[in-house]
Amino acid sequence: MFLTAWEAAVRFFGIEAWILPSPSVIAQEASSSASSLWMHTLSTLQLTLIGFAIGSTFGLLVACALHLVPLLKSALYPLLILSQNVPTIALAPLLMIWFGFGLLPKIIVITLVCFFPVAVSTMDGFAQTDRTMLNYMRMIGAKRTQIFRKLEFPHALPSMFSGLRIAATYSVMGAVIAEWIGAQKGIGYYMILQKSAFRTDRIFAAIIIIVVLSLLLFLLVTLIERLVVRGGRRGASSEGGESR
Repeated sequence: MFLTAWEAAVRFFGIEAWILPSPSVIAQEASSSASSLWMHTLSTLQLTLIGFAIGSTFGLLVACALHLVPLLKSALYPLLILSQNVPTIALAPLLMIWFGFGLLPKIIVITLVCFFPVAVSTMDGFAQTDRTMLNYMRMIGAKRTQIFRKLEFPHALPSMFSGLRIAATYSVMGAVIAEWIGAQKGIGYYMILQKSAFRTDRIFAAIIIIVVLSLLLFLLVTLIERLVVRGGRRGASSEGGESR
């Protein structure tokens, strides 16, 4: 319905294609530029996956460290929150100056974008651990590592995956921002080229690809969550049934 109204409005009002192309023009241009778009998409996807993996792992490690060492949390958690007041796009030029125009500064940009939601969500999951079960495990003499491994970490998994879903969508945005600052290929680089040529139709095609990549990563994380969380619950239920 929306696309039909868009197409009709462009045709009825005679809007120039360089201002607002119609959906049919965008689709036609995307089809004719498919090989170029595919090359740039693969480059952005590779950069996104690497940055997302590193950023998510770093966020998870930070959350575990701050949770297991309360003194460290008191010292670093305010700084963690404060760091998010600096826009990533403002840091990107500095990273390019410090580390050049290679892969490293782009990975750092995506890592900065991804690690925060994972770290904060996971720490919230740790904080919401069942207090009754926690007190029970302490009463029976469970060690700190046992409590963390068997109670706190499994309990935090839903919160952790909530952060991963957010980070998955942010990672594509981070990759595009990094490519805007300095790259020789990728969707962000492609958009900069088409902006200079006033090819609005190609920019819209690139935007659609960004949205699709974000949705696919979001759905992938959701699928992994279902396999891990639900599979873990079924395993725990079966163990409980056998013990009874």
